[in-house]
Amino acid sequence: MTMLDPSQDSAATAFARLAVELHDAPGVEETVDAVVQFALQALNCTYAGVALSVRGSRAEISAVTDPVVAEVYELQIGNQSGPLVTAMRERQTVLIRDTGTDQRWPQWAAKVAALGVRSVLDVPLVTGDVRSPTVGVLGLYSPAADAFAPDDEAVAHILARHASVALASARHEATMAQAIDARKLVGQAMGILMERFDIDADRAFAVLKRYSQDTNTKLRDVAEQLIATRKLP
Repeated sequence: MTMLDPSQDSAATAFARLAVELHDAPGVEETVDAVVQFALQALNCTYAGVALSVRGSRAEISAVTDPVVAEVYELQIGNQSGPLVTAMRERQTVLIRDTGTDQRWPQWAAKVAALGVRSVLDVPLVTGDVRSPTVGVLGLYSPAADAFAPDDEAVAHILARHASVALASARHEATMAQAIDARKLVGQAMGILMERFDIDADRAFAVLKRYSQDTNTKLRDVAEQLIATRKLP
C-alpha cells in the first residue's frame, strides 16, 4: 500500500469532500458556487469565477467571488476575444503570467492590469467526449505577477475535472426537470381545451401547437398562459 505524505493526504481529503459537496448540490448555481469557493481555499488565487457555455460557444457569467472577476469576463464576452473565449472555444488551458507584459490580447490585458489583476489562469471545463461542447471555464486570478506555479495548474485541472462532471450532471438534471414541468403544463392546458370545446387529446394538442407556431411562442409558454388566463394568446 502506497503511503501519502501529509500534504497529499490533505489534498486527497479536500477533493473527497468537494466531490461530496458537488454531488449534494441541488442545482447548477449551487454547484458553481461550491467550485469557486473551493478554488479560493485550494489554490494560490485571490479571485475565482466560472463562466458557462451557452448558445454554442458563448460564455455567460455564472459565479464570481468578487466583482472584479465579472469585469474581467465582461471585457471579453462583449467582443468575443480573450483567454476565457480561447479556453472555451479551443478546450485549452490559458495561462497569463503577467497582464502587464502579455501581448496576446494587449488591449484587454491593459484594462485587466488596471483593475489590479496580474496573473490569470483559465481552465476549460470539459467532459470526456471530445465532440461535446465545452461546459464552461474556471478562471483563477491574482494581483501578483507569476502567481501560479505548476502545482497550482495541476490542482486546477483536477478541480476542473470534478467541476465538469458535476456541472454536466446538474445541467442535465435541470433540463430534464424543465422538460417534465413543460409536459405537465401542456397536459393541463390540453385538459382545459378538451373540456371547454369538447375535443379529444389529439385535437387539443394540435390547437396548442398551431398557436405556438403562429405566435412564435414556445409550446410551454402557450400552455402556461392558457392555464393562467384561461384564454389562448
